[in-house]
Formats: sequence, structure tokens, C-alpha cells
Amino acid sequence: MYTAVDLSKYIVSKCYDDGYPITNLQLQKILYYIQREYLQSDAVAFSDSIEAWRFGPVVADSYYHFCGFGAMPITTSYSIDISPEDAEIIDKIVEDKRVLKPWDLVAATHKPGAAWDMIYNEGKGDKKVIPEALIKAVG
Repeated sequence: MYTAVDLSKYIVSKCYDDGYPITNLQLQKILYYIQREYLQSDAVAFSDSIEAWRFGPVVADSYYHFCGFGAMPITTSYSIDISPEDAEIIDKIVEDKRVLKPWDLVAATHKPGAAWDMIYNEGKGDKKVIPEALIKAVG
């Protein structure tokens, strides 16, 4: 298991090094999809909570770490080691999701009846933690 910031550094570096730099908004949605994938296998990718923010699921520590880039692509690279088994799972999700437009990722995580929607609840649950069990159950 990793921290969300370390996993974010891996994702950002992969995208930047591959020539597909992503924004913080995209990063937050990719983190959500990675955690959901791990939860489906009864594991966790990172220890941090995911919160329901206005524009979708967010891992606060990761968001604040990269917020200096604003809405611009994150153009930096880090040296972060993850296991080959984790890299195989994470890289597939990153490669599938990084090509999507940020607002398409937002729309996908805002599906009615999904975890973010249930917790955000039209703003009443703003910045509330989305339980892992709910992410696993309804995505």
C-alpha cells in the first residue's frame, strides 16, 4: 500500500514521461479509479480517504500537493518505486483514463447512484469521506 501523494507522483511521472501530462483534476479521478479497482480485489492502493468534492472524488493531500499547477498539466517527474505487480494494474488504468478529457472524467464519476453522488448529495455532503465499502459496491 502507498500514500496517495506517492502514488500520485508515480502517475504524474508516468504521464509526463510518456508525453501525456495530466491536470490535477484528471489525477484525482485516476486515483479514484485505481482505488476502486483495488477495492474490487479486496485490497487498497493507498491509505488516504477519498472525499466528495464539487467536481468529483478528491484525495485532499494529493490535491493540495499539486494545486500549484492550477488547471494546467503537471509538468514534473519524480522517482517513485512501486512493485511490478502494482505497476501493471496502475499503468493500465492510467493509460485508459489519461486520454479522456477532464470534464468527461468528472461526468463519469458523477453518475447518479454512484458513490460520489450518494455522498455529495447535491452539496450537502461536500468534502465528506466516501466510504471504501461504498466505492467498492457502487463505484
